[in-house]
Amino acid sequence: MFAALLCTILCAVSLTCGHRSAKLIGGTEANFWRLTLAGLLLGVWSYAFGIGTGGVAFSLFLLSGVVGIGIGDVALFQALPRLGSRLTSLLNGCLSAPLAALVEWLWLGTTLSLAQILWGLLIVAGVGMALMPDEHMQRTRRALFVGTLFAILSALFNAMGGVISRRAYEAARAGGEHLDGGNAAFQRILGGLLLGGICLLIVKRRAFKVQAHAPRELVLEASKKKWGGVWPWVLVNGFAGQTLGVSCMQWALETTPAGIVFAITAITPIIIIPFALVVEHERPTLHSLVGGVVAVGGVIALALSR
Repeated sequence: MFAALLCTILCAVSLTCGHRSAKLIGGTEANFWRLTLAGLLLGVWSYAFGIGTGGVAFSLFLLSGVVGIGIGDVALFQALPRLGSRLTSLLNGCLSAPLAALVEWLWLGTTLSLAQILWGLLIVAGVGMALMPDEHMQRTRRALFVGTLFAILSALFNAMGGVISRRAYEAARAGGEHLDGGNAAFQRILGGLLLGGICLLIVKRRAFKVQAHAPRELVLEASKKKWGGVWPWVLVNGFAGQTLGVSCMQWALETTPAGIVFAITAITPIIIIPFALVVEHERPTLHSLVGGVVAVGGVIALALSR
């Protein structure tokens, strides 16, 4: 429980910084560089104190990273510039818990009680209330729709990645191995970094061709100008979210069902409000606050109903 709560605080910091970096250099590139930083830091830890890429569960942790960190975070960073960190975290955090329970039911045969289904519907109702259009909202309907779609996809793949991590821990225990959160996070990050790199090459392929034929001085000047204002946000995002945050997430998943872990991290939208107010100058509306409280309350009730 403590690990999941710590992960929640780190995710709030990470999402706020991620929104800022995504607006400055684009979601795909911001996601790739934070994964690269986290991969380097976690790699040092893993090879110094862990087993690196060894272990019987490596393939499962890698798959978990491809699904949860790769696909899930690519979608997350497409939602952030469209919805902002507060609404993105609300959708992603509150929908991950019921979706994780659904994935466990479909894949592992875990049955859902009537109470769990009802609490899941309450979560969806709270999220819908928080997303109600406001007369002062500066987002277009298209941005709201596309951002919501990406946030839902992120929640789905994040939940799937969490369940796969649970199976990976089972395989590790069956093989007589124990992985700490940092080592498991490193193996997951590799999968996410692989997919994130592929997405960056696809999105930036034209820009890379232009840079290849441009004068070196102009390329260096443009790069210096671009990174001058964004590198602190990427640094904090990568360190707080993908390095410490994912390590705490894996620490929690080792002993706690995915649905419970995601239920705890679902309070991120509440914690993120002061960060979003200071960094993004985004004041929450009354119905978004009420909807957030309803959704988070539903997630907590879902956790207790287990």
